[in-house]
Amino acid sequence: MNAIDHPLVTAYLDAVARETAALPAERRAELLADLREHVEVSGAETDVQVRRVLDGLGDPRAVAAAALAEEPAAAPAARPGRTRLTVVLLALAGLLVLLNAFAGAAAMLVGLALLWGSPQWTNRQKAIGTLTCAIVPFVVVLAALSLAGSRLGPIEILVIAGLSLVVPVAGARTLSRAARR
Repeated sequence: MNAIDHPLVTAYLDAVARETAALPAERRAELLADLREHVEVSGAETDVQVRRVLDGLGDPRAVAAAALAEEPAAAPAARPGRTRLTVVLLALAGLLVLLNAFAGAAAMLVGLALLWGSPQWTNRQKAIGTLTCAIVPFVVVLAALSLAGSRLGPIEILVIAGLSLVVPVAGARTLSRAARR
C-alpha cells in the first residue's frame, strides 16, 4: 500500500483540512498538497513507519494553528450554531411558504442573509444553496398559484408540497456537508 493511501494518512489530512477551514481555499489546498508530498517522499510502508512520519509532522491542530497564524487575514471560523440555523431555515423555507407565505418568506430571507454573510461557503456553494432553497420553492409556489384557477387534485398538491420540501432539504444538506469540510 502506498503511504498516501494509508487510512492513518487519510484521517490525518482530513483532520488538517477540518482545522484549516478558515484558510483561503488556495492556501488550504497548498498546505494539504505539501503534507501529502512529505508523506509520499518519506517512503513509509508499514503502520509504524507511517505513524512515525505523521508524528514528525505534528498534531493536525498544531499544523493548522501554524498555518492560520501565517495567514495575515484569515477569516474567523463560522459558528456552528449560526451554520445550523442557516441550514435549518433554508431547508424549511419552501414548506413554510406553503403553510404561511409570510413565515416562509421571512425564513427564506433570513436564511439567505445568513448564507451570503458567512465566509465558510464559496460563492458557488452559496449560489447552489440559493437556487435549491429559495428559487425552486418560489417557482413551485408560482406554478401552484397559476394552476389555482384550475382544480388542484391531491396528487398535484402532494407534488407541489414534495418539491417544496425535498429540493430545499437537498440544498441544505449540500450546504451542511460543505460546512463540515
